[in-house]
This record gives sequence, structure tokens and C-alpha cells, in this order.
Amino acid sequence: MFAKLVAVSLLTLASSQLMAAECKVDVDSTDQMSFTTKEITIDKSCKTFTVNLTHSGSLPKNVMGHNWVLSKTADMAGIAGDGMAAGIDKNYLKEGDARIIAHTKIIGAGEKDSVTFDVSKLTAGESYQFFCSFPGHNSMMKGAVVLK
Repeated sequence: MFAKLVAVSLLTLASSQLMAAECKVDVDSTDQMSFTTKEITIDKSCKTFTVNLTHSGSLPKNVMGHNWVLSKTADMAGIAGDGMAAGIDKNYLKEGDARIIAHTKIIGAGEKDSVTFDVSKLTAGESYQFFCSFPGHNSMMKGAVVLK
């Protein structure tokens, strides 16, 4: 009887851990101007969400640098346009831009960076996009962020 109770308890514990939301994602960027994912789904139960960005290419950040930026879809073009003037030292992002929900720094070959943000900044039903703000990259390096 005790062994059965322990087995049931372990199964219950294991299934509750399987049901827990994954509140992080690993995203790789390449020299071919691409992210390894086109959509990131964030569970509403997550309080915070972490994006771990890596660069698996061989080119330095001043040539083929990438970052990960989150904004409302409608704000992406404006953020990218304003960011070009900011330059690489400011991660191609205008300082204090309130349209940016979260972002990593610009990274090059073999580098990585992470960003953790408060999920309460997102609204269910709103259209969000992640993208790279390095000049010219956001036409190919972008994807959807969905809150479920």
C-alpha cells in the first residue's frame, strides 16, 4: 500500500511539473540573417519571461550583429528607423524609446545575451513582434510573440 501511495505521489508531482509553463526560450541568430524561431508563445501564467539569444555565426557584431527586440507589431518599423541613427554603440535603439518592451544588446559571433521582462507588459489579443534592429535586418529577422 505504501509503495502504491509513493508511486501515485511521484506521478502527481511529475505531471504537475510537466504542466508548468516554460517561461524562457533560446533563440539563435546566424550569419544568414535569421533567427531559429518565427514564433514565441508566452503562457499567461508566467510572471517573467526570459529570452536567451546566441549568435552561432562567424562574423563580428559590426558586420553581422544581431539583437532581439520586442515591441507591438505596429511600432517595429518606427523603432528600427529611429535605431539606425542611434548606432551600434547604442544597440541600434533610440535611448529611452518607450515603444520597446524588451531587448538584448547587439552580439556577434560566439556571443550571447539574455533579457528577462515582466509578462504583465503584454496584453492578450495585442499583436507583438520580435526583431533584430541592426540596419536592414528586420525585413528577414522577425517573428510573432503570442500571449496565451
